[in-house]
This record gives sequence, C-alpha cells and structure tokens, in this order.
Amino acid sequence: MAGRMMVGSAALAGLVRPASAPDPAGGHRVLPVAPELTGLLPNRGLRRGSTIAVATGQPRRSGGTSLVLALLAEASRAGSWCAVVGVPTFGAGAAAELGIALDRLALVPHPGPEWATVIAALIDGVDVVVTAVPTAVSASVANRLAARARQRGSVLVPYGRWDGADVTLQVVRGAWEGLGQGRGRLRRREVTVSARGRGAAARPKEIKVWLPGDGLTRVIPRSAPAAVVSATGRSTAGRLRPVGPGTATPTGPSRRAALTLVAPS
Repeated sequence: MAGRMMVGSAALAGLVRPASAPDPAGGHRVLPVAPELTGLLPNRGLRRGSTIAVATGQPRRSGGTSLVLALLAEASRAGSWCAVVGVPTFGAGAAAELGIALDRLALVPHPGPEWATVIAALIDGVDVVVTAVPTAVSASVANRLAARARQRGSVLVPYGRWDGADVTLQVVRGAWEGLGQGRGRLRRREVTVSARGRGAAARPKEIKVWLPGDGLTRVIPRSAPAAVVSATGRSTAGRLRPVGPGTATPTGPSRRAALTLVAPS
C-alpha cells in the first residue's frame, strides 16, 4: 500500500477542500450506509450536519470499532472523504476490506493538545469525521464542534461518550462464532446494536447483525439457528481494531491505494 505523511497545520490546510468547493458526494443531504444499518438512523443514512456517536461500551473492546467501519464504508464507496482522528490502532487493512477508499481517508493518529482545532479544521472540508473522544471534553467544546458540523454539512462521528448527539449507537451484546471444542477459527460475530437519540430518533431501536458478515454486515433473521458458521475464506486481518495505545497499524498485503497520515509538526 502506498502512503504519504503530511505534517502539522499545513497538512490539514492542504487536505480539506474549501466549503464552497463542489460536494464530492453530489450534494446529497444524506450519505449512504449499509442497508442493514438504515433502520437505526432516522434518515436511513448519515444526514449531513448531524452528530452520530458510537459509544465504546464496556469492556472497551466491544465491537464499536467494527461498527464505525461499517458506518463509513458505503459513504466512502460513494465518493465521500472520511477522516479518523485519535485512533492510533485504526486498521487500514480492515478498512480496505470493508470497501473504504484509502485514497479518500485521512488518518490523524495523534492530534495532540489541539484536538478541538484539528477536528474543526477537518469538519470544514471532510464529509465524515470520526474522532475518539478525549476524556476531558467540556460540554461547550462539544457543542461548538457539533454546531460547526451542522453549519458545514459534515457528519461528526464521536467514538466514545458524547452527550447531546442526534443518535448514539452502541454494540450492547456480541458473540463470536467459528470455534469448536478447542479448535477452529473465528469467522464472524453476532452483535446487537442499539440506537437512541433525540427528535425522530427518540424511540430506542435495536437490531442484530453479523459484524463482520458475509460481505459487510447482514441482518440476522429471527429464525436463524445460533450455530450457523459461514466459511467466507476472508483473512482475519479485517477484524476488530480497538482504540488503545501500543498496537501497530496493520496494512492489507495486496491493496494499492494512497493513505493520508497527518502528524503533529
């Protein structure tokens, strides 16, 4: 995989497009998501200007990262630019497997102390901005960033606790399949995803999906047997990539794409 490193504030200035520039997604107010996830969102997609939070849950390795990837995949495939901030272990190989275009993906693994400034700059010119939520984010900063996303028509996706989001998604239950009595291989994960929010999303919703599934995600029929295993033949490189320090970022062995990394100066 080809990659390029950009440094400091000049990197962000060169990365984002002016607000007056043509919308790469065709100016549509709702960016697409996988069909299996549309029932969780009031507009059946990522409405521009909205804040869609993904709660990490407990334990932190709860499937939230896979849910973030699933949310990004269709919008990226349709031509949108995406950015992921503050997730140093984000799996580029996993993202590529799910259809996320690496040449339209900006990674800022370590935004530094000016986290809010970095997010605001990306909101100005990137369609979907995913960010791990620092532990000490004041309500006023969160409200300013959400307001900026509404003004600029970007979709803000906080990964972590974020009060006041339009919709909050969370993996509440999950079980891996594929292991037998001391042998086998993890194939897929049955997860239950809940959605709660404000306005049109005030009524709680819940669905079960395979994540990762036979393609991206797949709704589990109510009558599906619990022990079914799909031998997809996919590599385990495209699996969960939890937020947290100390893990190297994997790459896909045969992907030919450009990946933009933005680092502090």
